[in-house]
Amino acid sequence: MLGVAAYGLWGLVPVFWPLLAPAAPLEVLAHRVLWTLVFMAGVLALLGGWGMLRSLPLRGWAMIGLAAALVAANWGLFIYAVSVGQVVEVALGYYICPLASVFLGVLVLGERLRPAQWVAIAVATTAVLVIAIGDGRVPWLGLGLAWTFAIYGLIKKTVPLPATASLTAEGVVLAPVAAAYLVALQLAGTGTLTGHGAGHVALLLAAGPVTAVPLLLYGASARRIPLSTVGMLQYLAPTIQFLLGLLVFGEAMPPERWAGFGLVWLALVLFTVDLIRSRPRRPSEEVVAAAELH
Repeated sequence: MLGVAAYGLWGLVPVFWPLLAPAAPLEVLAHRVLWTLVFMAGVLALLGGWGMLRSLPLRGWAMIGLAAALVAANWGLFIYAVSVGQVVEVALGYYICPLASVFLGVLVLGERLRPAQWVAIAVATTAVLVIAIGDGRVPWLGLGLAWTFAIYGLIKKTVPLPATASLTAEGVVLAPVAAAYLVALQLAGTGTLTGHGAGHVALLLAAGPVTAVPLLLYGASARRIPLSTVGMLQYLAPTIQFLLGLLVFGEAMPPERWAGFGLVWLALVLFTVDLIRSRPRRPSEEVVAAAELH
């Protein structure tokens, strides 16, 4: 239930970001960074985890800086995509993200793929081509979301911190830039923190817990359930996003897009079935949370 709650909230989060209007996407991103740090700093203080950050070596902080840049790009693309009515493309990005991660494992880590995994990647690549041809443009928002998060996950493998401490450290790196940008907006008279009522201020502050709470739920669930279950649950978020884009935001789904998404879903079925079949039969195996998305 914790896992379903985490992925369910990640799936529903596109409904939240439009509530922050008239704040522009960059201002929303800056508030998200700043208030997520404030929220996570409190969580880390309760957990007594600040010592892990103080003892992190310089190389670790360098990797945190790279991870922070990638997660900021991912968050920014997500907020922008929602603001321009491309929630279905957001779903596309997070559907293909697991396949992008597997492909990075081949390119960077020298991992070897099984035949079914190669077929899944080929089918997903065909899906992107079908969607691009049908739309008359490359789905760059979806691809950007997939690849920034996939590379982010690869970088996180080198950071010796749990998810809560890692997200806090990323906030420490990003917060000075975010705060400076927000101050500059307010001084220029273009910021929305003031002049739009207490409700707007509350919504901007809520960007912190909206980002962090699903992560904490995910962390609590991932230590208790098998890897195969996590693998199945991860498709819940993009499925909810897809339905939101289609049914709530009324985004167009011409036949070419349906064909492309059909191929994406086929690729994920192949990928997931192969993952379950090839997994060692250790029912007690648990996976540790190491992701912050959406």
